[in-house]
Amino acid sequence: MAGDTTTQTAQTAQGNGPQSDAAARPMDVGMLLYEGHTTLDFVGPHLAFASAGMRVHLVAHSLDPVASDSGLAVLPTVTLQDCPADLDILFVPGGRIDEVLLDPAKLDFLAHHGRTASYITSVCTGSLALAAAGLLDGYRAATHWATRDQLARFGVEVSNERVCIDRNRATGGGVTAGIDFGLTLVARMLGEDTAKLSQLAMEYDPQPPFDAGSPESAGPDVVARFAEFAVATFGERIDETIARAVSRALEQRGVAQP
Repeated sequence: MAGDTTTQTAQTAQGNGPQSDAAARPMDVGMLLYEGHTTLDFVGPHLAFASAGMRVHLVAHSLDPVASDSGLAVLPTVTLQDCPADLDILFVPGGRIDEVLLDPAKLDFLAHHGRTASYITSVCTGSLALAAAGLLDGYRAATHWATRDQLARFGVEVSNERVCIDRNRATGGGVTAGIDFGLTLVARMLGEDTAKLSQLAMEYDPQPPFDAGSPESAGPDVVARFAEFAVATFGERIDETIARAVSRALEQRGVAQP
């Protein structure tokens, strides 16, 4: 519904702003998929981008279904090798990011396309993959509140913002921040009117039933329960994975490890 009702108007709006020359063709978005991704991390931005007339490519090793962390299967549209060369937006969703952090092919894909993409972006723990690929060196970035310390281990300046924009790096906080992130990026690239049209089409008018969307508002008891869940789910695996990914990133940069 949202994509159908806004695409034509969005394409018209593309000719009215500073991005008009680049927007004479549909903009290309490459969204990296991997086993264990969080589907909502990319579905919100996907809807915002697609409804603004952008071409969204779901990129994976193969065209086989890719399972999310909740078991939902997603069909990629293009492989790592066949992804369009010149992406306007390179994007990584969060989730069980371990698989990406230790996959040289995916990290090389990010590093390669990160050299030419107009915007290098992520939501949630996707920023850890960008950092592991060396794409956040010297930039400020956001991530899920529970992994800010992990992102800092890569030497990244960590932001507590829901959507963090640092030059051409655009990163969102956890999961639902993806919708805010998507609309913010659409506004920067195609104008505020196009972003507002996308927001209206998806009826994005959030009225959460509880004020518990951040550790500060949720309170210590709920945060403690989340911590127990995280330990039971991931154990020490994420710490070990981050350590290996940081070591690899430092080695590739020629930085002496402490």
